[in-house]
Amino acid sequence: MPDSIDRPCLVSPAQYRAAMGLVPAAVTIITARHGALRNGLTATAVTSVSAEPPQLLICVNRQASAEPLIDGAGRFAVNILTPAHEDAARRFAQSKLSAEERFAGGWIDLPSGVPALADALAVFDCRVVQQSRLGTHSLFIGEVLEIATGAGEPLLYHAGRYRTLA
Repeated sequence: MPDSIDRPCLVSPAQYRAAMGLVPAAVTIITARHGALRNGLTATAVTSVSAEPPQLLICVNRQASAEPLIDGAGRFAVNILTPAHEDAARRFAQSKLSAEERFAGGWIDLPSGVPALADALAVFDCRVVQQSRLGTHSLFIGEVLEIATGAGEPLLYHAGRYRTLA
């Protein structure tokens, strides 16, 4: 297998996205505020890094309108969605919508100033402790400074559709 490192990648971006779409994932909205600007994006590329200290990793497309806000402020929140938040997930997935249209109803500001969904299943308020740029994305590792939890089941994304556990 070592010689495979020297071979060019034969997997197309479309093939990769299609295969990764088969991996069920929790749906989140990542939010940020830098100065007077706030924005966010729907994402499934969120994972735990460590419990001591508590840290999360998010992967954000560098073309996303929230990416420079996260980079500039060094803060972000990860909002874990429930099935009741499917409309919000769809809004934050549309790049053509303004921040005001995306944040229609149900949002509060955390003490850090980062917007959070008031009735999210969980909200992780994070401070960026490390950042890298790989390919089309920025990877941010955030130290979790505050957590709020709610009730319900997670909204999932699998094979191009929003889904529930039931």
